Amino acid sequence: MIIAVIILAILVVLAIIWFAMYNGLVKKRNTVNEAYAQIDTQLQRRGDLIPNLVATVKGYANHEAKVFHDIAELRTATDRARATGDVQDASQADAVFGRTMATLRATAEAYPELQASRNFQQLQEELASTENKVGFARQYYNASTNTYNTAIQSVPTNIVASVHGFQPFGFFQVEESKRQAPDVSF
Repeated sequence: MIIAVIILAILVVLAIIWFAMYNGLVKKRNTVNEAYAQIDTQLQRRGDLIPNLVATVKGYANHEAKVFHDIAELRTATDRARATGDVQDASQADAVFGRTMATLRATAEAYPELQASRNFQQLQEELASTENKVGFARQYYNASTNTYNTAIQSVPTNIVASVHGFQPFGFFQVEESKRQAPDVSF
C-alpha cells in the first residue's frame, strides 16, 4: 500500500513537471510567433508607405523606370512575405528593400528639387523610422527564436518537445552582401 502511494506520488510529480515543461515550450513558441507578427506589422507599414513614395517620385522622375521597377519588386516581395509568413521570404523582402532604397537615393540625388520636397523628406523620415522598427523587431524575433530553439534542444525539455512535435524556428538572416562593411573613402 505504501509503495503504491509512493509510486502514485512520483507519477503525479512527473506529470506536473511534464505539463510545466510543455506549457513553457508553448509560451516560448507563442513568443516567437508574436515576434514574427511584429516584423510582419512593420513590413506592412513599410509596404503602406510605398504607394506614397511612388506618387512623390513620379512627379519628379517620370523617366526613371528602374526606380518604379524596383519599387514594384519590393511591393511584391513584401506581399509574398506577409502572405506566406515565412522568415526566409521576409529576409528576402528586407534585402529587396535595401536595394530599392539605394536606387531611390541615387535617383533623388539626380533631382535636387525632389530632395527639397517636404513630402519626399517626410517619407524618407518615415521609412528610416520604419527601418529602425524592423531592425528592433528582427532582433526580438531572433532572441525569441534562440530562447525557444535552446529550450527544445535542452534535456529534459527536448523529450517533451519531440513527443509533442515542437519544431525549431529559423532565424531572420541578412543576405551575404549586407554582411560586408561598406568601403568609405574621402
